Amino acid sequence: FIEFLSIFCTLMILSSLPAMMYGTPFKQLLQNDYVLWYILYWLIVTCIICLITAWQKKKTFSKPLTKLRTASKAVASGDFSVYIEPIHSLDKRDYMDAMFEDFNHMVKELGSIETLKNDFISNVSHEIKTPLSIIQNYSALLKKDTLCQEEREAYLTIIMNATKKLTNLVSNILKLNKLENQEILSPSSSYDLCRQLSDCLLTFEYELERKHIEVHMDIEDKAMVKTEEDLMQIVWNNLFSNAIKFMEPGGSIYIKQQSEDDSILVEVRDTGCGMTEETLQHIFDKFYQGDTSHSQEGNGLGLALAYRIMEKTGGTISVTSKVKEGTSFFVRIPKDE
Repeated sequence: FIEFLSIFCTLMILSSLPAMMYGTPFKQLLQNDYVLWYILYWLIVTCIICLITAWQKKKTFSKPLTKLRTASKAVASGDFSVYIEPIHSLDKRDYMDAMFEDFNHMVKELGSIETLKNDFISNVSHEIKTPLSIIQNYSALLKKDTLCQEEREAYLTIIMNATKKLTNLVSNILKLNKLENQEILSPSSSYDLCRQLSDCLLTFEYELERKHIEVHMDIEDKAMVKTEEDLMQIVWNNLFSNAIKFMEPGGSIYIKQQSEDDSILVEVRDTGCGMTEETLQHIFDKFYQGDTSHSQEGNGLGLALAYRIMEKTGGTISVTSKVKEGTSFFVRIPKDE
């Protein structure tokens, strides 16, 4: 109404200018039929212009903004399936269409985050519930007085393994959270990568001997890198652990390291069961396990953690694999200048 009134007053003043230019008194103007028709004409013109302006404003601003407000309320209530259709075609889009497009993109991202959150909670609940159930059940069995010493020791071993799995799960979740919030990145320091690879592999000596796995190493005498040593140890431990875990007895692991112009490339290849194309697409996702039966020990966080570490430290990690032929992981680390 205020805009209508301002436009009306402006046009009325403009319409009176021709008469005022001749110095005609206002009282005489009112007595002149020509001037009265002149004012009526401009009054009608003003009303038409105001109506057109109001209609245009409603069409251009009010209606789209109302639609946006309704959609925002739906998103705020938890509905991430909201989608606002653009007003114009692709070749005639204006800033309001751009706003709708940004809103749709935002809702899509929010929906993805909500899905990830729900999946995360579901996966964590499942992974925690399993070892807790084992601990509870076998702890109850230990109360029986009729157990022999061998059974008691076997139950204690099962409880200890479940406790270890639970501890590793919580530890990996905390590490992932800190990595994504950049809370645990220490200042980079130079160290010998070849020595680290050898030391990490030695920690799996028992598992390698138990499964009769041969290790073939092709590395330099020394290769200096400047990155977070403790974090890189997590990467190698996860890669070696996976290679051993998904390999039948009598298999082989090949570790190859070579220096390039500005980086060092490490390949960890195994002759295990390999992975399908679908598994390869999700291998670095949190809690994803190609072995959907969960028969293998693990919680699907190791490779996700390794991927985040390489992201934060400026390196890269990639993978190739074929079913029944084995898997190769490629880790590229910036050289120490």
